[in-house]
Amino acid sequence: MEYQISSKAKKTIIATVLVGLVLFIVGAIMDSGSAQFKTRLLSNFLIDGFFFFAIALGALFFLALQYATETAWYVVIKRVIEAVASYVIVGIGVLLVLFAVITFMDGGYSVNEHGHHVGHIYQWMDHHMVENDSMIAGKAPFLTKPFFWIATVVYFAIYILFYRGFRKRSLQEDIEGGTNIHFKNYVKGAVFLVLFGYFSSTSSWHWIMSIDVHWFSTLFGWYTFGGLWCTAMTAIMLLIIYLKRNGYLAQVNDSHVHDVGKWIFATSFLWSYLFFSQYMLYWYADIPEEVIYYVQRIDQYPVIYWGMFLINFIVPMLILMSREAKRNLGILMFVCIVIIIGHWGDVFMLITPGSMGEYGTIGLIEIGLFLAFAGVFAYYVLNTLTKAPLMPKNHPYLDESKHHEI
Repeated sequence: MEYQISSKAKKTIIATVLVGLVLFIVGAIMDSGSAQFKTRLLSNFLIDGFFFFAIALGALFFLALQYATETAWYVVIKRVIEAVASYVIVGIGVLLVLFAVITFMDGGYSVNEHGHHVGHIYQWMDHHMVENDSMIAGKAPFLTKPFFWIATVVYFAIYILFYRGFRKRSLQEDIEGGTNIHFKNYVKGAVFLVLFGYFSSTSSWHWIMSIDVHWFSTLFGWYTFGGLWCTAMTAIMLLIIYLKRNGYLAQVNDSHVHDVGKWIFATSFLWSYLFFSQYMLYWYADIPEEVIYYVQRIDQYPVIYWGMFLINFIVPMLILMSREAKRNLGILMFVCIVIIIGHWGDVFMLITPGSMGEYGTIGLIEIGLFLAFAGVFAYYVLNTLTKAPLMPKNHPYLDESKHHEI
């Protein structure tokens, strides 16, 4: 069945974007006189730009994982996964523009009355700070503008190359059939997993961890990976629920929904485990220059910090424990929305304390920009669904997927 975006969906998306923009503009006007205004804007564009890009990247990773493991059950939802992954192109565009603004912004460096660096996201981009800070200088040449851009371009090129390749072969398989394309995807999927395993860590060091330039964690890459994978699975589930409630995906049965629900449950625990592991190691060692990362967040953002952890851990643990819950579309939709909000809070906590110090907050700017990005994300994903039949054709495991039962 061919999918078409309904007028109701279009109106909802437009309304979401418009409400978001109005809230953002009102918030920006109200905050325009503050010394941290520019930093707050850049921080929020990085939060939402990275958050929605990470969802798409997580879906691309999950698609490659299914290819590399020659999984059968997922075939009937493959176009859903591809649609979520398609936003990776828009996400790359947003981040490229943002990184260019941050890299080449004119001035803006200052230290406030509390000794906090304000006016920029990445302190190490100021050569004066590097010259006067031996710890930052010791991280060169990894933290330099040329290497940052070379690495970023390589990351983005790999992601676009593999997404376009997977998508092209998926549509080609509908026409040609056979097993040649299937085995190409098998090989390409395995190659992507190797590259992703490395790049997902190094990119998180460059884009996120370097904001807190005096701190580092060997678990940070895995931690951000756990978050993006979990959030991607919730986005995939929300899209499945939306399509089924609108009369599409008739071949997707309770077992398929159950499997996606299990992935949400499992990745929530993976993220929680990595959160605790990273926290516990620093708490146990109690080295002043290392625990400052947590001291800052716990002292200055206690409600948001512990709130997002409890949401992302307790909600899926308590609600999705049972088999029935993983098959109930209403329960799953509620849990997915809560997890999306919770993991946005996680990205907020990764970025804001390091860039804004104690001045970070969740206000009209944050809420408005999130809604605007969410609307654009939803439209792009739904528009991608209109470009191909929702049900793949000629996949070797299609019949097995249609009869999937657990």
